[in-house]
Amino acid sequence: MPAAVLIGAQWGDEGKGKATDLLGSRLDYVVKFNGGNNAGHTVVIGDEKYALHLLPSGILTPGVTPVIGNGVVVDVEVLFEELEGLEARGVDVSKLRVSANAHLITQYHRTLDKVTERFLGKRQIGTTGRGIGPAYADKINRVGIRMQDLFDENILRQKVEGALDQKNHLLVKIYNRRAIAVDEIVDELLAYVDRLRPMVTDTALLLHQALERDETVLFEGGQATMLDVDHGTYPFVTSSNATSGGAITGSGIAPNKIDRVIAVVKAYTTRVGAGPFPTELFDEWGDFLTEQGHEFGTTTGRKRRTGWYDAPIARYASRINGVTDFVLTKLDVLTGIDRIPVAVAYDVDGERFDEVPVSQSDFHHAKPIYEEFPGWTEDISGAREFADLPANAQSYVRELEAMSGSRISAIGVGPGRDEIVTLHDLLG
Repeated sequence: MPAAVLIGAQWGDEGKGKATDLLGSRLDYVVKFNGGNNAGHTVVIGDEKYALHLLPSGILTPGVTPVIGNGVVVDVEVLFEELEGLEARGVDVSKLRVSANAHLITQYHRTLDKVTERFLGKRQIGTTGRGIGPAYADKINRVGIRMQDLFDENILRQKVEGALDQKNHLLVKIYNRRAIAVDEIVDELLAYVDRLRPMVTDTALLLHQALERDETVLFEGGQATMLDVDHGTYPFVTSSNATSGGAITGSGIAPNKIDRVIAVVKAYTTRVGAGPFPTELFDEWGDFLTEQGHEFGTTTGRKRRTGWYDAPIARYASRINGVTDFVLTKLDVLTGIDRIPVAVAYDVDGERFDEVPVSQSDFHHAKPIYEEFPGWTEDISGAREFADLPANAQSYVRELEAMSGSRISAIGVGPGRDEIVTLHDLLG
């Protein structure tokens, strides 16, 4: 059975949870391999809506073992808030496993994230303020605290002392904030030890053994390609690798174990936070997409920026990730638009770019070159076969497929878990 990576092809919020849910009972493990609680998946099951932030969306599928990999930064307070919220709604969370090598987000990471962002003024990146960036910075600076450190109080205290030696100087002398006491952090973290102990393990070994048993593992990325710290619109990116390569380093699984790369792409484009966005709309059509698509962040509640479909970005995502299959979501949101524009290239100071410019400056100044396609007015939420879609909707999907670099294997036609059209087997 395959190991598949599921990633976002744009700037996030594409509906990756729905794609995970589509695979459902065929999965044995679902692994979150990057990010923290700075992004979210919304999964709709019947009349129930679940907003997940830190947990992999596979936790909602009976029989699946959800895993938080070593590439994730974990806020343990948020972790247990989510687990308790799901338990209260009757969801079994007992199978969750967390990598012993995953790094922790602490109170001082959250504090530094917020004060640093404010300090940047008009140069703000648009961080969620949840401590993600500072936690990853500590990881790279080799002063981070890992999950396994919680089980040795002496090591934990030494690491917290080492981290706060520098950070308290910053907080007090630069940002005019109070110093944070070592005991305050250590006591806060130790309070979770007994509850964490049963779920913390060598998840790389666990996943390797699962694949050796021919079980199916899905690696579920947070954020998306254009927010990847190396391949996204730097510096307006997240602090981890949200592309398919991140699944390897963020889980401990070898590259030759990956069989499929599934990318989720909206039938239009959105992003949250600052940074370039060539197809962004500031007119009534932007408002239309926001309202019809309910484009507000799962984690932050922030209104998302909206724009038309950007084919060069889809091709870029296909190339960077080695995409085998696209899942096209929210096609239903476009219902009622007479002519649907799609960006097929960019104009940068009079020069045509058919691909995403390598220069951030060029991308920032890129103006979309549009082609328009006929829309449809019919309700498509009941479609379950491609032939059920209106002719113009079918044509729109085929046009996007031709210009996006990989086949479209599934189409979301509504928010419900069953509101989807399947064209090809995502795992076959």
